[in-house]
Amino acid sequence: MTTAAAPDDAELYAILKTELSTAVVGDVLDAMGHRRQFLPAGIAPLVAGTKIAGRAMPVLEADVYGDGSPTAAGPLATKPFGLMLEALDDLKPGEIYIATGASLRYALWGGLMSTRATHLKAAGAILDGYVRDADEIERLGFPVFCRGTYAQDQGPRGKVIDFRSAIEIDGVRIEPGDVLFGDREGVLVIPRSAEAEAIARAREKASTEGAVAAAIRGGMSACEALAKFGVM
Repeated sequence: MTTAAAPDDAELYAILKTELSTAVVGDVLDAMGHRRQFLPAGIAPLVAGTKIAGRAMPVLEADVYGDGSPTAAGPLATKPFGLMLEALDDLKPGEIYIATGASLRYALWGGLMSTRATHLKAAGAILDGYVRDADEIERLGFPVFCRGTYAQDQGPRGKVIDFRSAIEIDGVRIEPGDVLFGDREGVLVIPRSAEAEAIARAREKASTEGAVAAAIRGGMSACEALAKFGVM
């Protein structure tokens, strides 16, 4: 196993997007005992071919049913969008806005949010739900993964109730600062505690898989390849 120093964040994201795939990193996390790290298969890139890598800035949503009333007791009852704008403005360079908690009645992300996040040098957005203003987002080139597109507005239907707190999507836990990595085959949560070992082992596995492919092209059987390389 490599003993090289752990890469800094910029190098880490570049390695993920240029050298690795979610399949390879996911296999390594399985071997390390982290076996529930993929988000649901329905969360996919808005634009085909998009890759995303960055640190999680988790956002918790909740459905609402109206604009609030004078008798409502909650501190966000009459605040449009709840804490959504505060969460958006708090994005740091290299972070990914990742939101869950809402139903599928409305979009969780849009064009103006993408414009603001681009200015803040965020790495992208991952939504356990829909997005709108898809054409605008595509023109910006801002990386977004989501469950699809749907124009219905969040305004009277949902609020952000917390951010920079742990969330779960389909039983997969996302802590603030975890590395998120997505490609056409899924979105993977890489726990901060495991990231250095996982990336080092994934680079080794990718290199080994290249050797396996060359051997198979040369006529080696699948059984022989697994016995020799331990990878298939």
